[in-house]
Amino acid sequence: MARRSAEDPAEAAAPAEQAAPFEEALARLEQIVARLERGDLPLEQALAAFETGVALTRRCARELEDAERRIEVLVREGDTWLARPFEAAGEPE
Repeated sequence: MARRSAEDPAEAAAPAEQAAPFEEALARLEQIVARLERGDLPLEQALAAFETGVALTRRCARELEDAERRIEVLVREGDTWLARPFEAAGEPE
């Protein structure tokens, strides 16, 4: 089996990307998509890049869903808008 290089996208998807802000994760995903679209990666690196891209896509989608839920919990009382915390999926009410 081929040894992965330091440029390997799968290694780049380490926990540091999990902690990166949404915008950075999205930019990284766009870079991965561009590399895959060029079609110049060897098979193993392309597979690793695809796996990283899927993980980043899922993470970004989760963050967008959380943001949407947070927006939805705004409640208007008279002339005042109040924000109340939303219950994340799986949390008891």
